Amino acid sequence: MNTPIPATDKAVLITGATGDTGRAAVRESIALGLKVRAMVHRLDERSQVLEDIGAQVVVGDLLEINTIRTAMAGIDAAYLVWPVQPGLIHATANFAQAAKESGVQTVINLSQRSADRNSTSDSCRDSFIAEEILNWSGVPVIHLRPTYFLEWLLYPWQLPYLQQGILRMPAGRGTHSPIAAADQGRAIAALLKDPAGRIGTTIPLSGPVEMNHEQMAAELSEALGRKIVFQDLPVDEYVDSLNEMGVPPYIVQHLGGAMVDYQNGHMSGADDNVELLTGRKPMTVGEFARAHADLLNGPTR
Repeated sequence: MNTPIPATDKAVLITGATGDTGRAAVRESIALGLKVRAMVHRLDERSQVLEDIGAQVVVGDLLEINTIRTAMAGIDAAYLVWPVQPGLIHATANFAQAAKESGVQTVINLSQRSADRNSTSDSCRDSFIAEEILNWSGVPVIHLRPTYFLEWLLYPWQLPYLQQGILRMPAGRGTHSPIAAADQGRAIAALLKDPAGRIGTTIPLSGPVEMNHEQMAAELSEALGRKIVFQDLPVDEYVDSLNEMGVPPYIVQHLGGAMVDYQNGHMSGADDNVELLTGRKPMTVGEFARAHADLLNGPTR
């Protein structure tokens, strides 16, 4: 039987609280005994789940500074996340200003591994500038740079192909160490609770094994009990197919640039930072696939 961790007086704000990492960070922060305020865009079934597990839910918008300032009242540490869409620099500037006004003692910023001012991806360049804005602001910040999420396997432009047995990406021989949002949530919660010695640092977050996409397809095959084949293709052809599927233009532009970066090794490497921060290894590709087998295998299997 697990012994509950005693509650603390430390109050944390988690933005993007109904998103992949936000949900996990809320859950894990509550498990660590933190007082969690979850900021959401609207009250709905997803926000109700957060309230049911013990979070204080507030409505706010990172593009509206006064809503952030209100959400930060009495907050000790705050988590900043923004989806792959326009507005990151605006949102980051608002967040930094509100954090300074509120006296927030720690900001955890979810960036991305390929944050780079020279990338052809607008999102990668914006992520680099967002990091710099937080540095200039003087807020006590820790930047997290995760590699590609395992959740990308479940996204609508990837999942239909996987259900047909195809892992389809213009990855070439590039490598990365895929990481699940749940493991990022554990790392985020750990840093919100205890950032000692890490303020001002940039921490990469990886899954347990670095691999190329052929190796990833092999592990998916073993986990799902059926053959998954890696289909490499030119970046331009991939981008055209995303446009045909109706993927939002900003995401298409990002993936076009980010996959060139990927092929050139910008996502390569591995680390044990999740385990160092949380005491537990992150999940493997196979473990993630087995946990989502019903979805990955599709309705007919």
